[in-house]
Amino acid sequence: MLEEKTPLIDQPKTLLLELAQRLQVDDALNLIVDRIAASPAVALARIWLIRPGAGCETCPLRQECPDQTRCLHLVASAGASVVDPQRKFSRTDGAFRRFPIGVRKVGRIAATGEPLEVGNLLGQPDWLVHPEWARAEGIRGFGGQPLVYRGEVLGVLAVFSRTTINDEDLDWLRTIANHAAASIANASAWEEIESLRRRLEMENDYLQEEVRTRNAFGDMVGKSAALQKVAEQIELVAPTDSTVLITGESGTGKELVAREIHRRSSRSERPLIKVNCAAIPRELYDSEFFGHTKGSFTGAVRDRVGRFELADAGTLFLDEIGEIPLDLQSKLLRVLQEGELERIGEEQTRRVNVRIIAATNRDLKNESDEGRFRSDLYYRLSVFPIELPPLSQRKEDIPLLAEHLLAQLARKLGRPVPRLTKANVHDLQRYDWPGNIREFQHVLERAMITSQAGRLRFQLDPVQAVNRKSTTEQAGIVASLDDERVMTAAELRQWEAANIRRALAQSNGKVSGVGGAAERLGMKPTTLASRIKSLGIH
Repeated sequence: MLEEKTPLIDQPKTLLLELAQRLQVDDALNLIVDRIAASPAVALARIWLIRPGAGCETCPLRQECPDQTRCLHLVASAGASVVDPQRKFSRTDGAFRRFPIGVRKVGRIAATGEPLEVGNLLGQPDWLVHPEWARAEGIRGFGGQPLVYRGEVLGVLAVFSRTTINDEDLDWLRTIANHAAASIANASAWEEIESLRRRLEMENDYLQEEVRTRNAFGDMVGKSAALQKVAEQIELVAPTDSTVLITGESGTGKELVAREIHRRSSRSERPLIKVNCAAIPRELYDSEFFGHTKGSFTGAVRDRVGRFELADAGTLFLDEIGEIPLDLQSKLLRVLQEGELERIGEEQTRRVNVRIIAATNRDLKNESDEGRFRSDLYYRLSVFPIELPPLSQRKEDIPLLAEHLLAQLARKLGRPVPRLTKANVHDLQRYDWPGNIREFQHVLERAMITSQAGRLRFQLDPVQAVNRKSTTEQAGIVASLDDERVMTAAELRQWEAANIRRALAQSNGKVSGVGGAAERLGMKPTTLASRIKSLGIH
Protein backbone atom coordinates (compact mmCIF):
# COMPACT_ATOMS: atom_id res chain seq x y z
CA MET A 1 0.00 0.00 0.00
CA LEU A 2 1.42 3.37 -1.01
CA GLU A 3 1.66 6.14 1.50
CA GLU A 4 -0.73 9.02 0.88
CA LYS A 5 2.18 11.49 0.92
CA THR A 6 3.83 9.84 -2.12
CA PRO A 7 3.97 12.65 -4.71
CA LEU A 8 1.86 12.13 -7.81
CA ILE A 9 4.54 13.62 -10.07
CA ASP A 10 8.22 13.16 -9.29
CA GLN A 11 10.34 16.31 -9.88
CA PRO A 12 7.73 18.27 -11.89
CA LYS A 13 10.05 21.27 -12.39
CA THR A 14 12.61 19.07 -14.15
CA LEU A 15 9.84 17.75 -16.40
CA LEU A 16 8.84 21.29 -17.37
CA LEU A 17 12.45 22.22 -18.23
CA GLU A 18 12.93 19.12 -20.36
CA LEU A 19 9.58 19.69 -22.07
CA ALA A 20 10.64 23.12 -23.26
CA GLN A 21 13.56 21.58 -25.18
CA ARG A 22 11.56 19.06 -27.22
CA LEU A 23 11.05 20.03 -30.89
CA GLN A 24 9.23 16.89 -32.02
CA VAL A 25 5.59 16.29 -31.07
CA ASP A 26 6.09 12.56 -30.43
CA ASP A 27 9.11 13.28 -28.21
CA ALA A 28 7.12 15.76 -26.14
CA LEU A 29 4.14 13.43 -25.76
CA ASN A 30 6.19 10.42 -24.71
CA LEU A 31 8.26 12.50 -22.29
CA ILE A 32 5.12 13.68 -20.48
CA VAL A 33 3.48 10.28 -19.98
CA ASP A 34 6.75 8.46 -19.25
CA ARG A 35 7.83 10.92 -16.56
CA ILE A 36 4.38 11.04 -14.93
CA ALA A 37 4.00 7.24 -15.01
CA ALA A 38 7.49 6.82 -13.50
CA SER A 39 6.01 7.76 -10.12
CA PRO A 40 4.88 4.71 -8.08
CA ALA A 41 1.76 6.71 -7.24
CA VAL A 42 0.61 6.65 -10.90
CA ALA A 43 -0.98 3.61 -12.54
CA LEU A 44 -1.63 5.07 -15.97
CA ALA A 45 -0.97 8.35 -17.82
CA ARG A 46 -2.45 9.02 -21.25
CA ILE A 47 -2.73 11.80 -23.81
CA TRP A 48 -5.39 12.10 -26.53
CA LEU A 49 -5.15 14.77 -29.27
CA ILE A 50 -8.00 16.11 -31.40
CA ARG A 51 -7.48 15.01 -35.00
CA PRO A 52 -9.63 14.30 -38.08
CA GLY A 53 -11.71 11.15 -37.82
CA ALA A 54 -9.87 8.01 -38.93
CA GLY A 55 -10.44 4.31 -38.33
CA CYS A 56 -14.16 4.91 -37.78
CA GLU A 57 -15.05 1.53 -39.30
CA THR A 58 -13.42 -0.36 -36.42
CA CYS A 59 -13.87 2.17 -33.60
CA PRO A 60 -15.70 0.64 -30.59
CA LEU A 61 -17.38 4.00 -29.90
CA ARG A 62 -18.52 4.61 -33.46
CA GLN A 63 -22.22 4.48 -32.56
CA GLU A 64 -21.72 7.19 -29.94
CA CYS A 65 -19.83 9.54 -32.29
CA PRO A 66 -22.02 12.49 -33.36
CA ASP A 67 -20.48 13.28 -36.77
CA GLN A 68 -17.31 11.16 -37.28
CA THR A 69 -15.36 14.16 -38.58
CA ARG A 70 -13.12 14.83 -35.55
CA CYS A 71 -12.35 12.87 -32.41
CA LEU A 72 -9.72 12.30 -29.73
CA HIS A 73 -6.88 10.02 -30.86
CA LEU A 74 -4.83 8.22 -28.22
CA VAL A 75 -1.24 9.24 -29.05
CA ALA A 76 0.76 8.43 -25.90
CA SER A 77 0.32 6.01 -23.01
CA ALA A 78 2.52 4.81 -20.14
CA GLY A 79 2.11 2.87 -16.92
CA ALA A 80 2.65 -0.53 -15.34
CA SER A 81 0.36 -3.13 -13.75
CA VAL A 82 0.74 -4.22 -10.11
CA VAL A 83 -1.19 -7.40 -10.85
CA ASP A 84 1.31 -8.41 -13.57
CA PRO A 85 4.53 -6.35 -13.28
CA GLN A 86 5.60 -7.48 -16.75
CA ARG A 87 2.52 -5.86 -18.30
CA LYS A 88 2.96 -2.27 -19.52
CA PHE A 89 0.16 0.13 -20.37
CA SER A 90 1.93 1.60 -23.40
CA ARG A 91 -0.41 0.44 -26.18
CA THR A 92 -2.28 3.11 -28.12
CA ASP A 93 -4.48 0.76 -30.15
CA GLY A 94 -6.76 -0.59 -27.44
CA ALA A 95 -10.48 -0.14 -26.78
CA PHE A 96 -10.07 3.55 -25.84
CA ARG A 97 -7.85 4.54 -28.80
CA ARG A 98 -10.60 6.96 -29.88
CA PHE A 99 -13.03 9.13 -27.94
CA PRO A 100 -15.79 11.11 -29.67
CA ILE A 101 -15.70 14.73 -28.58
CA GLY A 102 -18.39 15.32 -25.96
CA VAL A 103 -18.89 11.61 -25.29
CA ARG A 104 -17.96 10.06 -21.92
CA LYS A 105 -15.68 11.75 -19.41
CA VAL A 106 -12.59 12.23 -21.56
CA GLY A 107 -14.72 13.43 -24.47
CA ARG A 108 -16.53 15.96 -22.25
CA ILE A 109 -13.21 17.42 -21.08
CA ALA A 110 -12.31 18.10 -24.73
CA ALA A 111 -15.77 19.53 -25.49
CA THR A 112 -15.96 21.89 -22.51
CA GLY A 113 -12.29 22.75 -22.02
CA GLU A 114 -12.83 22.21 -18.29
CA PRO A 115 -10.83 19.78 -16.11
CA LEU A 116 -12.44 16.76 -14.46
CA GLU A 117 -10.78 15.96 -11.13
CA VAL A 118 -11.75 13.29 -8.62
CA GLY A 119 -9.24 13.14 -5.80
CA ASN A 120 -10.70 10.01 -4.22
CA LEU A 121 -12.79 7.40 -6.05
CA LEU A 122 -13.63 5.38 -2.94
CA GLY A 123 -17.38 5.02 -2.64
CA GLN A 124 -17.88 5.60 -6.40
CA PRO A 125 -17.64 2.06 -7.83
CA ASP A 126 -19.52 2.91 -11.03
CA TRP A 127 -17.50 5.99 -11.90
CA LEU A 128 -15.10 4.04 -14.17
CA VAL A 129 -16.10 1.87 -17.15
CA HIS A 130 -14.11 -1.09 -15.79
CA PRO A 131 -14.40 -0.96 -11.95
CA GLU A 132 -12.89 -4.45 -11.62
CA TRP A 133 -9.71 -3.19 -13.33
CA ALA A 134 -9.63 -0.20 -10.97
CA ARG A 135 -9.97 -2.42 -7.90
CA ALA A 136 -7.28 -4.83 -9.09
CA GLU A 137 -4.84 -2.01 -9.87
CA GLY A 138 -5.66 -0.05 -6.71
CA ILE A 139 -6.93 3.05 -8.52
CA ARG A 140 -7.80 5.81 -6.01
CA GLY A 141 -7.92 9.06 -7.97
CA PHE A 142 -8.37 10.55 -11.44
CA GLY A 143 -7.15 13.82 -12.91
CA GLY A 144 -8.26 14.84 -16.40
CA GLN A 145 -6.90 18.11 -17.81
CA PRO A 146 -7.68 19.79 -21.14
CA LEU A 147 -4.63 20.76 -23.22
CA VAL A 148 -5.50 24.34 -24.11
CA TYR A 149 -3.30 26.67 -26.16
CA ARG A 150 -4.43 30.21 -26.99
CA GLY A 151 -8.04 29.33 -26.29
CA GLU A 152 -8.08 26.21 -28.47
CA VAL A 153 -8.43 22.73 -26.97
CA LEU A 154 -5.76 20.48 -28.47
CA GLY A 155 -6.47 17.33 -26.47
CA VAL A 156 -6.73 15.76 -23.01
CA LEU A 157 -4.18 14.57 -20.42
CA ALA A 158 -5.55 11.92 -18.04
CA VAL A 159 -3.85 10.39 -14.99
CA PHE A 160 -5.11 7.40 -12.95
CA SER A 161 -3.43 7.34 -9.53
CA ARG A 162 -2.99 4.74 -6.80
CA THR A 163 -3.13 7.42 -4.13
CA THR A 164 -5.61 10.12 -3.28
CA ILE A 165 -4.85 13.18 -5.43
CA ASN A 166 -4.44 16.26 -3.23
CA ASP A 167 -4.71 19.92 -4.19
CA GLU A 168 -0.95 20.33 -4.70
CA ASP A 169 -0.89 17.38 -7.11
CA LEU A 170 -3.81 18.85 -9.05
CA ASP A 171 -2.07 22.25 -9.27
CA TRP A 172 1.04 20.60 -10.71
CA LEU A 173 -1.10 18.56 -13.11
CA ARG A 174 -2.76 21.75 -14.41
CA THR A 175 0.64 23.43 -14.81
CA ILE A 176 2.04 20.47 -16.71
CA ALA A 177 -1.07 20.35 -18.94
CA ASN A 178 -0.65 24.05 -19.80
CA HIS A 179 3.05 23.64 -20.60
CA ALA A 180 2.30 20.44 -22.53
CA ALA A 181 -0.25 22.25 -24.71
CA ALA A 182 2.26 25.02 -25.51
CA SER A 183 5.00 22.46 -26.19
CA ILE A 184 2.76 20.43 -28.49
CA ALA A 185 1.68 23.55 -30.40
CA ASN A 186 5.27 24.76 -30.77
CA ALA A 187 6.54 21.31 -31.77
CA SER A 188 3.72 20.97 -34.31
CA ALA A 189 4.61 24.37 -35.77
CA TRP A 190 8.28 23.39 -35.89
CA GLU A 191 7.46 20.10 -37.64
CA GLU A 192 5.27 21.94 -40.16
CA ILE A 193 8.05 24.43 -40.86
CA GLU A 194 10.53 21.58 -41.29
CA SER A 195 8.11 19.74 -43.56
CA LEU A 196 7.62 22.84 -45.71
CA ARG A 197 11.38 23.42 -45.81
CA ARG A 198 12.02 19.85 -46.94
CA ARG A 199 9.25 20.15 -49.49
CA LEU A 200 10.70 23.37 -50.88
CA GLU A 201 14.10 21.72 -51.08
CA MET A 202 12.65 18.78 -52.99
CA GLU A 203 10.70 21.07 -55.31
CA ASN A 204 13.85 23.11 -55.89
CA ASP A 205 15.85 19.96 -56.68
CA TYR A 206 13.08 18.75 -58.95
CA LEU A 207 12.80 22.04 -60.83
CA GLN A 208 16.56 22.28 -61.25
CA GLU A 209 16.53 18.75 -62.67
CA GLU A 210 13.74 19.79 -65.03
CA VAL A 211 15.79 22.77 -66.24
CA ARG A 212 18.71 20.45 -66.96
CA THR A 213 16.76 17.68 -68.67
CA ARG A 214 13.78 19.42 -70.23
CA ASN A 215 13.53 19.17 -74.01
CA ALA A 216 12.28 22.68 -74.63
CA PHE A 217 10.42 23.11 -77.89
CA GLY A 218 10.01 26.79 -77.32
CA ASP A 219 6.62 28.46 -77.16
CA MET A 220 3.73 27.25 -79.27
CA VAL A 221 4.78 28.86 -82.54
CA GLY A 222 2.69 28.77 -85.69
CA LYS A 223 -0.48 30.03 -87.40
CA SER A 224 -1.81 26.83 -88.95
CA ALA A 225 -5.44 25.86 -88.44
CA ALA A 226 -4.36 22.67 -86.67
CA LEU A 227 -2.30 24.59 -84.11
CA GLN A 228 -5.01 27.20 -83.62
CA LYS A 229 -7.46 24.42 -82.77
CA VAL A 230 -5.09 23.13 -80.08
CA ALA A 231 -4.71 26.68 -78.70
CA GLU A 232 -8.49 27.06 -78.47
CA GLN A 233 -8.78 23.75 -76.58
CA ILE A 234 -6.08 24.86 -74.13
CA GLU A 235 -7.88 28.14 -73.52
CA LEU A 236 -11.13 26.28 -72.80
CA VAL A 237 -9.81 23.65 -70.39
CA ALA A 238 -6.97 25.48 -68.60
CA PRO A 239 -9.14 27.45 -66.09
CA THR A 240 -10.89 24.24 -64.97
CA ASP A 241 -9.58 21.35 -62.85
CA SER A 242 -10.66 18.77 -65.40
CA THR A 243 -8.35 15.90 -66.28
CA VAL A 244 -6.72 16.27 -69.71
CA LEU A 245 -5.43 13.49 -71.98
CA ILE A 246 -2.96 14.69 -74.61
CA THR A 247 -2.41 12.31 -77.52
CA GLY A 248 -0.18 12.46 -80.56
CA GLU A 249 2.96 11.06 -82.12
CA SER A 250 6.26 11.16 -80.26
CA GLY A 251 7.98 14.53 -80.47
CA THR A 252 4.86 16.62 -81.17
CA GLY A 253 5.23 18.67 -77.97
CA LYS A 254 2.82 17.05 -75.52
CA GLU A 255 4.81 18.29 -72.53
CA LEU A 256 4.73 21.83 -73.93
CA VAL A 257 0.91 21.68 -74.06
CA ALA A 258 0.80 20.39 -70.47
CA ARG A 259 2.98 23.29 -69.33
CA GLU A 260 0.79 25.78 -71.15
CA ILE A 261 -2.38 24.37 -69.54
CA HIS A 262 -0.75 24.59 -66.11
CA ARG A 263 0.52 28.14 -66.76
CA ARG A 264 -2.98 29.35 -67.61
CA SER A 265 -4.66 27.55 -64.67
CA SER A 266 -5.43 28.73 -61.13
CA ARG A 267 -2.72 26.32 -59.93
CA SER A 268 0.09 28.14 -61.74
CA GLU A 269 1.62 29.32 -58.45
CA ARG A 270 2.20 25.69 -57.47
CA PRO A 271 4.61 23.38 -59.31
CA LEU A 272 3.96 21.26 -62.37
CA ILE A 273 5.44 17.87 -61.46
CA LYS A 274 6.37 15.54 -64.31
CA VAL A 275 6.54 11.74 -64.16
CA ASN A 276 7.81 9.76 -67.12
CA CYS A 277 5.88 6.54 -66.58
CA ALA A 278 7.99 4.67 -69.13
CA ALA A 279 11.22 5.37 -67.21
CA ILE A 280 10.12 4.00 -63.81
CA PRO A 281 11.22 0.45 -62.91
CA ARG A 282 8.20 -1.74 -62.17
CA GLU A 283 9.18 -2.36 -58.55
CA LEU A 284 9.48 1.38 -57.83
CA TYR A 285 6.09 2.57 -59.13
CA ASP A 286 4.48 2.75 -55.66
CA SER A 287 7.44 4.59 -54.16
CA GLU A 288 7.67 7.03 -57.08
CA PHE A 289 3.97 7.89 -57.07
CA PHE A 290 3.05 7.62 -53.38
CA GLY A 291 6.36 7.85 -51.43
CA HIS A 292 7.73 5.63 -48.68
CA THR A 293 8.89 5.73 -45.08
CA LYS A 294 12.39 5.01 -43.83
CA GLY A 295 13.08 1.29 -43.58
CA SER A 296 9.93 0.24 -45.48
CA PHE A 297 12.07 -1.75 -47.93
CA THR A 298 15.72 -2.39 -48.71
CA GLY A 299 17.30 0.87 -49.80
CA ALA A 300 14.70 3.12 -48.11
CA VAL A 301 17.24 5.02 -46.01
CA ARG A 302 14.98 8.02 -45.42
CA ASP A 303 11.38 9.15 -45.79
CA ARG A 304 10.50 10.08 -49.35
CA VAL A 305 7.59 12.18 -50.57
CA GLY A 306 5.92 10.75 -53.69
CA ARG A 307 5.10 12.74 -56.81
CA PHE A 308 1.42 13.00 -55.89
CA GLU A 309 2.22 14.71 -52.57
CA LEU A 310 4.84 16.85 -54.27
CA ALA A 311 2.17 18.05 -56.71
CA ASP A 312 -0.42 18.75 -53.98
CA ALA A 313 -2.45 21.86 -54.92
CA GLY A 314 -0.59 21.83 -58.25
CA THR A 315 -0.55 19.74 -61.42
CA LEU A 316 0.85 16.26 -62.06
CA PHE A 317 1.89 15.49 -65.65
CA LEU A 318 1.88 11.74 -66.32
CA ASP A 319 3.87 11.32 -69.52
CA GLU A 320 3.67 8.02 -71.42
CA ILE A 321 0.84 6.87 -69.17
CA GLY A 322 0.13 3.95 -71.46
CA GLU A 323 3.32 2.31 -70.18
CA ILE A 324 1.99 1.74 -66.64
CA PRO A 325 1.60 -2.02 -66.04
CA LEU A 326 -2.00 -3.19 -66.04
CA ASP A 327 -1.89 -4.63 -62.51
CA LEU A 328 -0.64 -1.32 -61.08
CA GLN A 329 -3.27 0.86 -62.75
CA SER A 330 -5.87 0.16 -60.05
CA LYS A 331 -3.74 1.93 -57.42
CA LEU A 332 -3.45 4.98 -59.65
CA LEU A 333 -7.19 4.94 -60.30
CA ARG A 334 -7.93 4.98 -56.55
CA VAL A 335 -5.87 8.11 -56.00
CA LEU A 336 -7.50 9.83 -58.97
CA GLN A 337 -10.99 8.98 -57.71
CA GLU A 338 -10.61 9.35 -53.94
CA GLY A 339 -7.72 11.80 -53.64
CA GLU A 340 -6.20 9.56 -50.95
CA LEU A 341 -2.95 7.62 -50.71
CA GLU A 342 -0.70 5.82 -48.24
CA ARG A 343 3.07 5.87 -48.35
CA ILE A 344 4.81 2.48 -48.44
CA GLY A 345 5.36 1.32 -44.87
CA GLU A 346 2.83 3.74 -43.40
CA GLU A 347 -0.81 3.21 -42.41
CA GLN A 348 -1.70 6.90 -42.32
CA THR A 349 -4.04 7.96 -45.13
CA ARG A 350 -3.05 11.26 -46.73
CA ARG A 351 -5.31 13.46 -48.84
CA VAL A 352 -4.01 15.23 -51.92
CA ASN A 353 -5.55 17.76 -54.27
CA VAL A 354 -3.89 17.24 -57.64
CA ARG A 355 -4.89 18.05 -61.20
CA ILE A 356 -3.91 15.33 -63.66
CA ILE A 357 -2.66 15.89 -67.19
CA ALA A 358 -1.73 12.66 -68.98
CA ALA A 359 -0.02 12.10 -72.31
CA THR A 360 0.53 9.13 -74.58
CA ASN A 361 1.41 8.24 -78.16
CA ARG A 362 -0.71 5.08 -77.91
CA ASP A 363 -4.35 4.59 -78.85
CA LEU A 364 -5.62 4.06 -75.31
CA LYS A 365 -9.18 3.43 -76.51
CA ASN A 366 -7.96 0.53 -78.61
CA GLU A 367 -5.67 -0.61 -75.77
CA SER A 368 -8.69 -0.55 -73.47
CA ASP A 369 -10.83 -2.54 -75.92
CA GLU A 370 -8.03 -5.12 -76.21
CA GLY A 371 -7.77 -5.44 -72.41
CA ARG A 372 -4.25 -3.96 -72.17
CA PHE A 373 -5.40 -0.79 -70.38
CA ARG A 374 -8.13 -0.44 -67.74
CA SER A 375 -11.26 0.99 -69.32
CA ASP A 376 -12.29 2.77 -66.10
CA LEU A 377 -8.89 4.46 -65.91
CA TYR A 378 -9.09 5.42 -69.59
CA TYR A 379 -12.47 7.11 -69.13
CA ARG A 380 -11.23 8.80 -65.94
CA LEU A 381 -8.27 10.26 -67.85
CA SER A 382 -9.99 11.24 -71.09
CA VAL A 383 -12.38 13.82 -69.66
CA PHE A 384 -10.96 16.40 -72.06
CA PRO A 385 -8.83 14.89 -74.87
CA ILE A 386 -6.45 17.02 -76.94
CA GLU A 387 -4.88 15.49 -80.05
CA LEU A 388 -1.70 17.11 -81.33
CA PRO A 389 -1.13 17.11 -85.09
CA PRO A 390 2.23 15.85 -86.41
CA LEU A 391 4.55 18.41 -87.98
CA SER A 392 3.87 16.90 -91.41
CA GLN A 393 0.28 18.14 -91.13
CA ARG A 394 1.21 21.75 -90.35
CA LYS A 395 4.16 22.46 -92.60
CA GLU A 396 3.02 26.04 -93.07
CA ASP A 397 4.28 26.61 -89.49
CA ILE A 398 7.81 25.48 -90.37
CA PRO A 399 9.26 28.92 -91.35
CA LEU A 400 8.09 30.59 -88.10
CA LEU A 401 9.08 27.61 -85.97
CA ALA A 402 12.52 27.41 -87.59
CA GLU A 403 13.24 31.11 -86.97
CA HIS A 404 12.11 30.79 -83.34
CA LEU A 405 14.24 27.71 -82.64
CA LEU A 406 17.28 29.09 -84.48
CA ALA A 407 17.16 32.18 -82.24
CA GLN A 408 17.09 29.91 -79.16
CA LEU A 409 19.93 27.76 -80.47
CA ALA A 410 22.03 30.82 -81.30
CA ARG A 411 21.83 31.95 -77.66
CA LYS A 412 22.62 28.43 -76.48
CA LEU A 413 25.66 28.04 -78.78
CA GLY A 414 26.83 31.64 -78.45
CA ARG A 415 26.58 32.31 -82.19
CA PRO A 416 24.80 34.92 -84.32
CA VAL A 417 21.36 33.97 -85.58
CA PRO A 418 21.81 32.49 -89.10
CA ARG A 419 19.73 33.67 -92.06
CA LEU A 420 17.04 31.25 -93.17
CA THR A 421 16.89 31.30 -96.99
CA LYS A 422 13.99 30.31 -99.23
CA ALA A 423 15.99 27.27 -100.28
CA ASN A 424 16.34 26.30 -96.61
CA VAL A 425 12.60 26.63 -96.07
CA HIS A 426 11.93 24.58 -99.20
CA ASP A 427 14.22 21.79 -97.96
CA LEU A 428 12.56 21.78 -94.55
CA GLN A 429 9.01 21.80 -95.91
CA ARG A 430 9.50 18.98 -98.42
CA TYR A 431 10.72 16.66 -95.66
CA ASP A 432 8.08 14.56 -93.83
CA TRP A 433 9.56 14.85 -90.28
CA PRO A 434 8.72 11.42 -88.83
CA GLY A 435 10.35 12.53 -85.55
CA ASN A 436 8.22 15.69 -85.48
CA ILE A 437 9.40 18.79 -83.59
CA ARG A 438 12.04 16.88 -81.62
CA GLU A 439 13.72 15.79 -84.86
CA PHE A 440 13.19 19.28 -86.31
CA GLN A 441 15.05 20.86 -83.40
CA HIS A 442 17.92 18.38 -83.60
CA VAL A 443 18.34 18.91 -87.35
CA LEU A 444 18.50 22.69 -86.85
CA GLU A 445 21.03 22.36 -84.03
CA ARG A 446 23.22 20.03 -86.11
CA ALA A 447 23.04 22.45 -89.05
CA MET A 448 24.11 25.37 -86.86
CA ILE A 449 27.07 23.42 -85.46
CA THR A 450 28.29 22.37 -88.92
CA SER A 451 27.43 25.62 -90.75
CA GLN A 452 30.19 27.71 -92.26
CA ALA A 453 29.95 31.41 -93.05
CA GLY A 454 26.40 31.39 -91.66
CA ARG A 455 25.06 29.10 -94.42
CA LEU A 456 22.80 26.34 -93.17
CA ARG A 457 22.93 22.87 -94.69
CA PHE A 458 20.48 20.31 -93.38
CA GLN A 459 21.30 16.62 -93.08
CA LEU A 460 17.94 15.01 -93.78
CA ASP A 461 17.09 11.31 -94.02
CA PRO A 462 16.98 10.46 -97.76
CA VAL A 463 14.42 7.71 -97.10
CA GLN A 464 11.79 10.33 -96.41
CA ALA A 465 12.57 12.03 -99.74
CA VAL A 466 12.21 8.64 -101.49
CA ASN A 467 8.88 8.08 -99.80
CA ARG A 468 7.74 11.52 -100.92
CA LYS A 469 8.90 10.87 -104.48
CA SER A 470 7.16 7.50 -104.45
CA THR A 471 3.94 9.19 -103.39
CA THR A 472 4.16 11.53 -106.37
CA GLU A 473 4.87 8.64 -108.74
CA GLN A 474 1.94 6.69 -107.33
CA ALA A 475 -0.40 9.60 -107.93
CA GLY A 476 0.68 9.86 -111.58
CA ILE A 477 0.42 6.13 -112.18
CA VAL A 478 -3.02 5.86 -110.58
CA ALA A 479 -4.17 8.74 -112.75
CA SER A 480 -2.95 6.87 -115.84
CA LEU A 481 -5.01 3.84 -114.84
CA ASP A 482 -8.17 5.91 -115.08
CA ASP A 483 -7.79 6.46 -118.82
CA GLU A 484 -7.76 3.88 -121.66
CA ARG A 485 -4.06 4.13 -122.46
CA VAL A 486 -2.20 0.82 -122.46
CA MET A 487 0.69 0.83 -119.97
CA THR A 488 4.16 -0.38 -120.91
CA ALA A 489 5.94 -3.15 -119.03
CA ALA A 490 8.24 -0.57 -117.46
CA GLU A 491 5.24 1.45 -116.25
CA LEU A 492 3.66 -1.67 -114.80
CA ARG A 493 6.87 -2.43 -112.86
CA GLN A 494 6.92 1.16 -111.67
CA TRP A 495 3.31 0.91 -110.60
CA GLU A 496 3.94 -2.39 -108.74
CA ALA A 497 6.99 -0.90 -107.01
CA ALA A 498 4.97 2.14 -105.92
CA ASN A 499 2.19 -0.10 -104.61
CA ILE A 500 4.66 -2.20 -102.58
CA ARG A 501 6.25 0.96 -101.19
CA ARG A 502 2.83 2.17 -100.10
CA ALA A 503 2.13 -1.15 -98.36
CA LEU A 504 5.52 -1.03 -96.61
CA ALA A 505 4.91 2.55 -95.50
CA GLN A 506 1.49 1.70 -94.05
CA SER A 507 2.96 -1.27 -92.16
CA ASN A 508 5.94 0.76 -90.88
CA GLY A 509 8.39 -1.40 -92.83
CA LYS A 510 7.04 -4.69 -91.48
CA VAL A 511 7.03 -7.37 -94.22
CA SER A 512 5.53 -10.50 -92.63
CA GLY A 513 3.15 -11.22 -89.76
CA VAL A 514 -0.10 -9.61 -88.68
CA GLY A 515 -0.43 -6.13 -90.17
CA GLY A 516 2.63 -6.64 -92.40
CA ALA A 517 2.95 -5.56 -96.02
CA ALA A 518 2.56 -9.15 -97.29
CA GLU A 519 -0.80 -9.45 -95.56
CA ARG A 520 -1.94 -6.10 -97.00
CA LEU A 521 -0.91 -7.15 -100.52
CA GLY A 522 -2.39 -10.63 -100.20
CA MET A 523 0.81 -12.51 -101.00
CA LYS A 524 3.29 -14.77 -99.22
CA PRO A 525 6.13 -13.03 -97.34
CA THR A 526 8.71 -14.97 -99.36
CA THR A 527 7.09 -13.84 -102.62
CA LEU A 528 7.05 -10.23 -101.45
CA ALA A 529 10.70 -10.44 -100.41
CA SER A 530 11.71 -11.61 -103.88
CA ARG A 531 9.60 -8.85 -105.51
CA ILE A 532 11.24 -6.21 -103.32
CA LYS A 533 14.64 -7.48 -104.37
CA SER A 534 13.80 -7.70 -108.09
CA LEU A 535 12.24 -4.23 -108.18
CA GLY A 536 15.20 -2.69 -106.36
CA ILE A 537 13.15 -1.35 -103.47
CA HIS A 538 15.29 -0.24 -100.52
